[in-house]
Parts: sequence; C-alpha cells; structure tokens
Amino acid sequence: MAFQGSLKELPLPDIIQLVSVSGKTGKFTLSRDHDRGYIYLKNGQMVHATVGELVGEEAIYALAIWNQGDFQFAAGEEPDRQTITKSNTNLLMEAARRLDEWRVLSKKVPSVDYIPELQVRESRHEQITLNPQEWLLVTRIDGHRSIADIGKVLNISSFEVAKILYGMITGELVALKKKPEFARDEESGELVDLAARIRSIAEEYIGNSAHKTIEKHFLRALDGIMSGDGEQAVDAMVTEFEKTASLLRGLAVTEQLRSRISELRTAV
Repeated sequence: MAFQGSLKELPLPDIIQLVSVSGKTGKFTLSRDHDRGYIYLKNGQMVHATVGELVGEEAIYALAIWNQGDFQFAAGEEPDRQTITKSNTNLLMEAARRLDEWRVLSKKVPSVDYIPELQVRESRHEQITLNPQEWLLVTRIDGHRSIADIGKVLNISSFEVAKILYGMITGELVALKKKPEFARDEESGELVDLAARIRSIAEEYIGNSAHKTIEKHFLRALDGIMSGDGEQAVDAMVTEFEKTASLLRGLAVTEQLRSRISELRTAV
C-alpha cells in the first residue's frame, strides 16, 4: 500500500484514521525539515511511536501538532517493541484536544522554530514570581536555542514548552524571534539534505538509545557543510555513525548500515 503526502493538506489524525480502518500493519515516517518521527501500526492499531527523545503516547501527541512536513506509509514494517496500549480512539481524541489547544497557543507562539529571549525592562519594579517549570525553562533560554531545541534539552515535548512560554510571553517576560536562515548555495543544500537522510538511516539501524550521539554528529556535519567542508563533513559523520553502530549493535548491523548509506549516496 503506497500512501504518502503533505501534513499541510492532511493532518495526522486524519491520516491515521484512513489507514487504521483498513486494518493495515506498517510504519509511518513523518519528516519536517531535519526532524523525523515514526508511528507503527499493527492490524490498524498504533503500537509504537518515536520522535526525538519522545516515545509512545507523548510522541503521538507531539507529532499530531505538526502542521507542515511530509508523511509516507510503508506497509508490512513492524516495530521491535510496543510502547502504546491505548486505543486509536482515545489517542486521537487526546491528539485532537491538544491540536485545539495548540491553535490557541499559536497566537503567541507561531512556531516551535522560534527562539525565546528573556525581556529585560529597567522600568519594571513589580516582583516576578515563577513556578518550578518556568524556572527550569528560564535556565535553558540562551537566545540561541529554539523552542524545539529547549524541548530536546529538557526531554519534554515542544508542545509543553510552548504551554509554559505562553504565560511568560503574555506577561512580557519572554519575547520570541525568528531563527536565522542559513545562506546556502545549491551544493550545500543538497549536502544538508543528504546528511539528514543519512541521519534517518542511522536512527533506524542504531536505535533511539543513540539519539543524542547521532544528533551531535549530525549537527557537527551541518556546521562543517556551512563552513565549506562539503563532502568531508558528511564522510566524518558517516564514520562516527559506523563506530556507534559497531559499539552498540555489532558488526552485522554496521554492515547493513554501511550498505544502506552507500546505496543512498550512489543514488544521489
């Protein structure tokens, strides 16, 4: 069953319903910029999901508020574990509730790609009181991390970060700024896309336990590409992925990973 399209045209809850009614088993891959999420269905029921550090139900809810990106369904692929026990109905009802809540949050938080900055006002004399969640968030605001980045650091969803920020923005304690765009030529753009696809393969073969390591070397490769290192930056990333696979998954998986990456680079 070939099924793919844009999340802008078809929200995730609608996508899941379309596939689940047919009782299909397979894997959804959702992509947004350099982010990847995965949802596994067995006989039409969601049984496992991951995005970033989130797993199970929270991963479903985080993916449900993506309003852009692409999805693709691969029939027949099954997960190696089950992290979801709730029914599709209960999951999608909660996802719909959060989506409604996100529509309210988006009035102050247009995108999780925005960067929060603390507002300093010399004329402010009133005492500022923050709850523990707000204090924890404040310690991660550095003027460079986006809302999504902060969520990864705190190991919570971007949705939860946005909820905390909403009140702080309303109270003029925090302001948001757009993330600066990379100035990339065509070659650099192609290498960034290649690096993102290789990262996705590494996540598939090495697993979630190495997510932070994979992300570190991926970001290092992006820095190298933007600094003019070109393919050398991608080669260095691949080498680190192979080392990690060898350490965590063994020689056989490392060879499979190497083969998949080689096929991808040959096709490109």
